[in-house]
Amino acid sequence: MISLIIGAFFAILNETLLNVAFTDLIHEFQVDAPTIQWLATGFMLVVGVLVPITALLTSWFTTRQMFIGAMIVFTIGTIICGIAPNFSTLLIGRLIQACGTGLLMPVMMNTILLIYPPHQRGGAMGTVGLVIMFAPAIGPTISGIILEALNWRWLFYIVIPFAIFSIAFASVYLKNVSEVTKPKVDFVSVILSTLGFGGIVFGFSSAGEGSAGWTHPEVYLAIIIGFISLILFVWRQLRLEEPMLDVRVFKYPMFALTTILLIISMMTLFSTIILLPMLLRGGLAFSAFMTGIALLPGGLINGLISPVTGRLFDKYGPRKLVIPGTLILVITMWFFSNISMETSLFTFIILHTFLSIGIAMIMMPTQTNGLNQLNRKHYPHGTAILNTLQQVAAAIGVAFFVSIMSTGQDIYLNQSNDPTSTNELAQSLISGVKLAFTVGLGFAIIGLILAFFIKRTISPESADEVKVHQH
Repeated sequence: MISLIIGAFFAILNETLLNVAFTDLIHEFQVDAPTIQWLATGFMLVVGVLVPITALLTSWFTTRQMFIGAMIVFTIGTIICGIAPNFSTLLIGRLIQACGTGLLMPVMMNTILLIYPPHQRGGAMGTVGLVIMFAPAIGPTISGIILEALNWRWLFYIVIPFAIFSIAFASVYLKNVSEVTKPKVDFVSVILSTLGFGGIVFGFSSAGEGSAGWTHPEVYLAIIIGFISLILFVWRQLRLEEPMLDVRVFKYPMFALTTILLIISMMTLFSTIILLPMLLRGGLAFSAFMTGIALLPGGLINGLISPVTGRLFDKYGPRKLVIPGTLILVITMWFFSNISMETSLFTFIILHTFLSIGIAMIMMPTQTNGLNQLNRKHYPHGTAILNTLQQVAAAIGVAFFVSIMSTGQDIYLNQSNDPTSTNELAQSLISGVKLAFTVGLGFAIIGLILAFFIKRTISPESADEVKVHQH
């Protein structure tokens, strides 16, 4: 577990490290904002394409081979980024980094399911939650400190020794726990999966950037191709004896419910990460430093309480965490939908902190509970599906809520007597964000209703393990 966590922490940390440096990179490489955004969009796209294939790869390669291979790929990408002489090389390095990151998370979650019995998985998954939430939370803060003293290349140089240490540590301590079966590779499924998930992530990410609206051919054609390919992919998986990604896991009711709750949580989380900085900087005129400080407590608390929620899940099950968590989400989103120019920075810090607590109470307990219902042979498929849909939900959430915010802005400015004044533009941004959070409130209410249907689950195989342990 330590081997896996060290590698995953620095891989995930690198996802948010670069965002703060975008302004510097625009000036250094003489490119525009939509182009520089590809460093984030491309990363998400590659992860979204690769994760579904991990279910197949984990059947072909051992745990050690998968993890060490992924970390070597990530390290190579990081070195390329650090020495990149131009934007194209930096983007290539970033995409190689994404290949390593995309392989790491499903391997880590699948390993937890294999080495921990059901009654201990909550605590283990909670520790993973600390990595997933804590790393992105401190990423911008660390990035700001590094950029204050050094140039952007040090964002990559500093990660390299830790990545190499992770490879060396795993080479000594990481054991093989997965079973290598080497199933037949269905290349049609690989192509359909790549077009399906890649098209959806690319389309929604492009729309969310603001560089291309929903009516742009690049956006709607990518989404249409993605959905058609995804339908064909699911149809093919149901016909194959050895599917690349076994979608039959959705016949387990708690896994299906888990999927919906995770999609709602990821859409809420990522849309908030985008909307709040835009609101604080553009609408309420706070500095970049103060905006970063305002969002840090929520991210830190989210990471720190994930292990706690994991242990509580082991003791009390999902209902006593997920129902209060979704209720906190509903209340917080209601407050966010009623903000104004007079809302203080302290209020935003409190609201964002409670939002982070609510999401921490939902995500890991729900995810662990859904995966607990699966049989051992379905673990790689279940983890790959959940990780993939989280990437897709993040892309859709950002694009969807940003477009709603833009609509709210347009409605306000169309009714304004002086739509070009600074004050009215700020008010329009607040109006747009309020509309987006109002729609988010609707999603949170759906999540709360679904939470009442959740119940503790365990697979028949795991039930036998528990009986042996209790005996």
